This record gives sequence, C-alpha cells and structure tokens, in this order.
Amino acid sequence: MTNGLFWTPLMRSLGWSYETTAEVGAPLLAGNIRFKDLSGRLLGAHVAHAGLIVLWAGAMTLFELSRFDPSLPMYDQNLILLPHLAALGIGVGEGGLVVDTYPYYAIAMGHLISSAVLGAGGIYHAVLGPERLNSQGFGYDWQDGDNMTSILGIHLVMLGMGALLLALKATQFGGIYDPLVDQVRLVEPNLDPGRIFGYLFGISPHGWTITGMASVDNLEDVIGGHVWVGVLCIGGGIFHIATKPFAWAKARLVWSGEAYLSYSLGALAIAGFSVAVFVSVNEVAYPTVFYGPIGGTETSVRAAMASVHATLGSLALLGHLWHAYRSLSVSLGSTRGTFFDVLANRQNVAGITAGG
Repeated sequence: MTNGLFWTPLMRSLGWSYETTAEVGAPLLAGNIRFKDLSGRLLGAHVAHAGLIVLWAGAMTLFELSRFDPSLPMYDQNLILLPHLAALGIGVGEGGLVVDTYPYYAIAMGHLISSAVLGAGGIYHAVLGPERLNSQGFGYDWQDGDNMTSILGIHLVMLGMGALLLALKATQFGGIYDPLVDQVRLVEPNLDPGRIFGYLFGISPHGWTITGMASVDNLEDVIGGHVWVGVLCIGGGIFHIATKPFAWAKARLVWSGEAYLSYSLGALAIAGFSVAVFVSVNEVAYPTVFYGPIGGTETSVRAAMASVHATLGSLALLGHLWHAYRSLSVSLGSTRGTFFDVLANRQNVAGITAGG
C-alpha cells in the first residue's frame, strides 16, 4: 500500500506522508508540520485553507438557497447557513419571515469570488513562490518572541475588528433579528462590565447558572459583549505589537511552530465547545424561528449542529494535547514518555532552574 499508485498520491494530497523522520514519528499525522521551516509553503497552505473554507460557505449557501422554500421554517428544511444570515437581520421581516433572498445570493457569490482569489494565492505560495519568505519582508523566526507576538497582535486586532463589525451591524446598519419582539431592530448595547463579565462566571441577571455565557437572554448584552471583546482584542493586539515578551513569558512558554499550533488548536477547541453549548440552550443568539425549538421531540437542527461542533472541538482538543506534548518534549530534549511524564519533567526542570 505504501508504494501504491493510488494510495500514495491520495495520502499526499491530504497532507499525509509515509516518511518517518526524527521529527515526525507518526508520519500519517504529520500534515503541515512538514512546512514548519518553510514559511512560504506554510503561508500557501494557510491561504489555500482559508480559500476552501470560504468556498464551502459560498457553495453551501447557494445549495441551501436552491432548495429553500420560504413557506416552510428553515429548521424543517435542515438548513444551517441561511439561518445565520437571517439571524443577522438579512432578508427577513416581521416574525422572521424571509422577504428577500437576493442578499443571500449576493453574499454567496461574494464568498465564491473571494475563494478564487484565496485559492490562487494559496497555489502560488504553495507551488510557485519562494519556499521561505524574505526576512526583510514577511519572513519570521519561530524563536523570535518579538516577531511572534507582533503576529499575535495583528491577529487580535483583526478579531477585534470582526467583533466590532457585528456591533456596528446591530447598532447602526439595519440592526439584527430580535426573537423577543419577532422583528429586526437596532440594538443599544449594554456596556456594564459587571453584567457582561459576570456571564464568564455563570452570573446571569437571574442568578448563577451552569450555562455561563450561553445564559444571555437579550441582544443588548450580546452586542455589549461583542463591543467589549472588540475593544479588548484590539487593545491587546496593539499591546503585543508595541511590546516584547516579558521575561517570565520567554522562560515559561514554548517558542516553536508546533507549540503555536497547539495554542491555536486549544483556542479552536474552546470555540467549538462554546458554540455547541450556545446552540443547545440559547434562543437569542440562535432564534427558535430559524433553528427550531430547544429540547423536546420537534424538528430542529440544534442537535446536529451541537454534535458537529462538539466533535470538532474534541478533535481540536486532542490535537492541542498531541502537539503540546510533542513541542514540550522537544523543548526538554526528549521525545519519549507520556504526556504526563513531560509535564512532570517540565516542573522538575523549572524547579532546578529556579533553585540554581
């Protein structure tokens, strides 16, 4: 099988390799780790991946639109993307009824055009461009903490801008759908920090709840939370761009490509689990008119969406632990032992360093 004319190209097209090296002990799990020292190729993989995501979003929106029946509830038609657009107040009127499907078509086509641009960029950097980016331009060194935190800062600024764009849509540009009044309206965000950050600890206006942030029951708090997230992300991004890592961060964190991958997968795991909880119990961010009722035996897409996001979150968590183990073991000069052995060794090394 390893020399097959069919299986080898197929596996390689999926980013897998049969070649075992000192750095890749499990070749079928290697993926883009092959490009960790090839910044140009890694950029190509990332851009192409973004293109695939955008392509899926545009194509799936067109597919759902082609079979959409405005006379039936969206959840009865097993739709998953059109409900997101409708919840943003796009193309819907009073009672959540769809009154105009053209915006859905325009958004889908915008995604498809964007995916073509991203795909072309991904192919260029993956095949035609330089293997390594110029250090005087966009090149980087995994061990360069100042460079890495600047890249982190840029990502945080972009995330903050995304959160604020939603807030602007809700407050200035048409509003979003409010299931409490069954219509699209402009929202006045609640910026009370005690109220907003209380959700992080399960403190809702009605008392403590295990559902935490997912217990939010009004758009004012939802949009206010996005304003806070946007401000904090942009502020944190500017901080990381303008400063260098503190000494304790340089000493305690692992500065390698695989470590950054593990950090990112951990964040994706949190996102996946958060969405699974929200779609399961929240009727403000995921209105019943679009996603179906919570619980019971009635038709709903909530269970399927929650299951998919929980599964993806679990895979991301496993990936986080796997790559965290590998990056920690390499930083400690050992590639053997269990994940918990590495953690114990890490503590011992830190204790010896502190004692010395």
